[in-house]
Amino acid sequence: MEAPTQGPPERADVAIIGAGIVGLATALRLLEARPGLHVTVLEREDRVGAHQSGHNSGVVHAGLYYAPGSQKAVLCREGKGLLERYCEARGIPIAFPGKLVVALDESGLPRLAALRERGLANGVDGLEEVGPERIRELEPHAAGIRALWSPRTGIVDFARVTAAYADDVRARGGTVELACPVAAIARRPDGLVLSTPRGEVEARSVIACAGLWSDRVAALTGDRTPDSPRIIPFRGDYYTLTPDARHLVRGLLYPVPDPRFPFLGVHFTRRIDGEVWAGPNAVLAFARTGYRRLDVSPRDLAETLANPGFLRLARRFWRMGAAEMWRDASKGAFTRELQRYVPEIRADQLRFGPSGVRAQALGRDGSLVDDFDLAGGDRVLHVRSAPSPAATSSLAIGGRLAAQAVERFGL
Repeated sequence: MEAPTQGPPERADVAIIGAGIVGLATALRLLEARPGLHVTVLEREDRVGAHQSGHNSGVVHAGLYYAPGSQKAVLCREGKGLLERYCEARGIPIAFPGKLVVALDESGLPRLAALRERGLANGVDGLEEVGPERIRELEPHAAGIRALWSPRTGIVDFARVTAAYADDVRARGGTVELACPVAAIARRPDGLVLSTPRGEVEARSVIACAGLWSDRVAALTGDRTPDSPRIIPFRGDYYTLTPDARHLVRGLLYPVPDPRFPFLGVHFTRRIDGEVWAGPNAVLAFARTGYRRLDVSPRDLAETLANPGFLRLARRFWRMGAAEMWRDASKGAFTRELQRYVPEIRADQLRFGPSGVRAQALGRDGSLVDDFDLAGGDRVLHVRSAPSPAATSSLAIGGRLAAQAVERFGL
């Protein structure tokens, strides 16, 4: 898509920074709540959903993993229902192959039991604990002695959903300005002025949904302290199964998460187009848009290496980090990890596939910001952290931000 040449509108009631799935969902929910509101979405790239929204596995999460009562748990359940109805109304294909979370041996059984209790507390539909025979019925080629079956975990093309949100924003009178990064934000008594390469935008209020740049946008507004979370980019690489191997995985096949470690580990995902992805790993990205191994931004890398929180995290998990880097470099090591869950899979049935970069918010003490972080100040709301399941939850997050904006900003 070619970037438009005209400048953005000069005035807006609300300027939203970021045309990812959360930013566009927020714009849409605002326009639903307040028809006629002047809403402008400013996006640095030349297309919507250019980063996390367009580089994810497409899983519609049922709410299995999240601490009961957390924003993730509440907004995932609400957002899943809203997303399903939206896709049905807009004719966007969505399917429910189900997720099987397997324990490979007895050491995983306590964690599986804890995950079951969490899923039940979160009201996950149809959740079932199953033994070896049922595992073989659901996933005939999978290993495991016990598992949790979540039949209403789904799949969808979130890039298509994001594009549909953008179309609906425009249809309701909002604007989506592409190739329009925000370089500076100045406060005035009656609002804010956002400087872009294509002109200034005066806005009564701002909602920042900037993803990989959320901490930098917060700094532009003056709403960042030494203890505010910083974004550390982690790259995740996927392999895709060759067509002759796709029968080895029917739906979504996941490991039992280990709470000692910050990332889930490799898993299998059947996509809405019939492809099967295997992965991802999790390695430090040397650029916030570092989708390839050799992508390096000196500024981004220097910020990461100078971050005291990252240094604490690296010291704590250096063994896991080294293992992830080895699997990233060695297809054989990656294959062996996959074979723990699908023993029949062979290295020649794997093709190097897409990559994504996760905007991981990290505290100064080295702790991962695990929950959604939706924060507000004078005339500005921030989405400081929106990891998975943000795409599933997007309409619910957007609804909450829209309600806060209406109340805080008197819209």
